[in-house]
Parts: sequence; C-alpha cells; structure tokens
Amino acid sequence: MLQPLLQQANFLALTLANPLFMAAEQGVIADHTQVEIWDSGVLVFTPLTAEPTSDIVLSSGIHGNETAPIELCNQLIRAILQQHLLLRQRVMFIFGNPMAMINGTRFVTENLNRLFNGEHANPNVLTNGERARAAKLESYMQQFFTATGRKRFHYDLHTAIRGSRHERFAVCPYRPDKPHLKQQIAFLSAAGIEAFLMHHEPTTTFSYASSANYQAEAFTVELGKVMPFGQNDLTRLAALRAMLMALLAETATPTPDFAADKQVLYRVCRSITKHFADFAFTFDKDLPNFTQFAQGEVLAHENGQAIVAEQEGEAIVFPNAQIPIGQRAALCVVADPGIPLA
Repeated sequence: MLQPLLQQANFLALTLANPLFMAAEQGVIADHTQVEIWDSGVLVFTPLTAEPTSDIVLSSGIHGNETAPIELCNQLIRAILQQHLLLRQRVMFIFGNPMAMINGTRFVTENLNRLFNGEHANPNVLTNGERARAAKLESYMQQFFTATGRKRFHYDLHTAIRGSRHERFAVCPYRPDKPHLKQQIAFLSAAGIEAFLMHHEPTTTFSYASSANYQAEAFTVELGKVMPFGQNDLTRLAALRAMLMALLAETATPTPDFAADKQVLYRVCRSITKHFADFAFTFDKDLPNFTQFAQGEVLAHENGQAIVAEQEGEAIVFPNAQIPIGQRAALCVVADPGIPLA
C-alpha cells in the first residue's frame, strides 16, 4: 500500500479502498521524512532532518459522516507526501471509522466516541466492529505517545449533527488537577475556534483518553455542521489549516498572544442522561447548540417527569434523544469567564 500512497498522495482514497486492514509498511520521502502505515486509516510521519519536540495526533472520522475534518486532514497528508509541507514535528493521522465513512453514517453498530478509555472492553456488552476499532486505536495511541518523552498533543476533529451559535468550538476534557493552558486556548482561538467548553467529569471519548492516560494536551474540536463528502466549504477552515501547518512545520509550538477578554468559556454544569424509552426534548430538532434557556424552562420529558433548566441562561449542547437508554442525551453549560487557566 505504501507505493500507491506515495504515487497518488491520497490516503483517504486508500483507506476507503481498504477499510478493514492495511499491512504495516514504512518508507522515506526524499531522505527527510519517514512515513509509516500502521493500519487502515492510521498513518505516521517522522522528520529525519530535524529533532521533533512534539508528538501530535490529528484524528478525524471517528464519526463517519463528519467529513470536513477528514478532507482537511487528507489535504495535510497530501501536502506532506508531495513535499509542500516539510515536517519538523512527529504526527499521526487517524481516520477513525472507515466503514462508517463508506456508509456515510455516524457509526455502523455503536458510537465509536463512547468506547475509549477502556469502555470497548466492557464484558457486559457484545463486541462489534467499533469496539474492535477502539481497542486498536487505543493501542496505536499508546505506541505513538509512549515511544518518546516529547510534548503530546491530540486534536480530535469533528463536525456537529446540528448548527451552533458558535460555529466552531472545542470541548476541553476534564482535568481536575491541571488547568488547561492559555497557550493552547490562544492557539485554537487563532485557528478559528470561537468558544471553549470545559467538561466536568471523566468520559469515554477519544480526547479524554489521551488526556487522562498520556497527559496530552487534547481537545474535541467541532468544526461546523455535518455534510457529505465533496460538499464542504473548506475555506471556512482556512485558519485552522494554517495553524496546523505551522504546528507541524515549526520547531516550537506556535504561541499566539492570549487575550482573556476575547475568550468565550463555558462550564459544563451537568449531563442529561436518558433513562426511559419515552425520553423526548421539548424543543425543535434543529435548535442550535448553545441556545440558552430561562431557569425553570422545560427542556425534556421522560417517564411522566419534566426536566427543566436549573440555572438562568443554562444552554444545551449536543442534544440527541435517539441514543440508547443509559447514555448522555445532552450537556448543559453556563458561560463562565472566570474558569482558571494555566
């Protein structure tokens, strides 16, 4: 598979043609960059003419229908393979769920982004393709991050099911003993990220797993709304592309100035969990993320009970009633400019 990759510079096409498996191979681009295929959708580049200071993971396609980040990452891969982007940092690209990408669906059997941090091995649930894939991706992450003592970064790139009052925003994994870095908030802000949502508890998402297990600076980054392949306006991600190229090509992490008055910060105040099959939201299915509610306003019903906004200005993010019983149906957040940052 390596020779077709070097010739065509299209890792997305190669992944879609081989969604279940690619044999491990490695080679060199013009004596300056090592390229390694680890599996279907897993590609690693290491600079040979510079000593990297960071190990960077750029993952996309964890949900197969979230195509803009996949296309963006494929552009970056092509730029490296065609020597338009000369790396100074080590990077692993991941296309998370190739079978769902082929199907044009969020997942095949189960939401892959609820299966990390060991959840894929839950003995009470039958295994499936997504659980097997989560186990592999965790092993690749471990192999990539534990090989060195360099700085670690993970940007898990997504698009949302619905629109948002902040078109591009980042979810910052729960880190009770380590505030998020102003430098990273400033970096993502310069990349076009408009708001930051600080999570309140451990989760089973990909970004939380890399943050908790490998102390990576990790974020789930939402980049607009779900669109099919070929229908994304990637010019809207030009700032992100430029910052990622700078991150990969520079000898040190780019450090834009942090401006506290320009950062929009939210704190998760609670999760709403679906406990009964009749769970239903009271608002329209197209209601944008970060829509605020008045205290006491009814958000959802289930089992004859109303679920209401507990605080004035409480906003809802990622509402989805069509999930299995026992899973999170939404996050409730409040604006909090006083969130501590390091």
